[in-house]
Amino acid sequence: MLGWPDDGPTLRLDHREFSYAGKFVMSNTGKAVARATGSEAGDPVAAIAFNEDRTDAGTAWLRYVTVRDDRRGEGVGARLARFATARLRERGYDRVRIAVNNSFAYHALYKAGFGFTGERTGIAELVLLRPGDRSAARYQSGLDEFRARDGLAPEERSFLDAKAGARPPDVIAVPD
Repeated sequence: MLGWPDDGPTLRLDHREFSYAGKFVMSNTGKAVARATGSEAGDPVAAIAFNEDRTDAGTAWLRYVTVRDDRRGEGVGARLARFATARLRERGYDRVRIAVNNSFAYHALYKAGFGFTGERTGIAELVLLRPGDRSAARYQSGLDEFRARDGLAPEERSFLDAKAGARPPDVIAVPD
């Protein structure tokens, strides 16, 4: 944990390696980071920003999750989301929400224990909740929302095809 929203933590990430890099220099959200081990020890490989819901003090939101381009698909983002959610729950939040805009993030958040609420935000993002409905039917309903979109990249279309009829992924272990 780099800090809670009241601490005003900031984090500089290379915009060439991380999506949403500019969002992490803002000081109005809390931050958590996953760091590399081995020869890259200490370098960020993923980051997450979060804050309290403006209208519900029992709910926190994960606002941005980013994983360094060369580390995507390894489960780093899912583990970091699970870690941040556990810390938020320890801090007294009953619920943690996140809105996702692509099927890869949707699947990763399911690995972190989230479930699709059936809600969408105004900007075409699907809202997930922990704890939430992790039934196969609910999981597939969210994937169907992505399948219905125009202009999907071939990689996303292939991913969605591979997940047709699948059960939600198992929840990963919380890192220390």
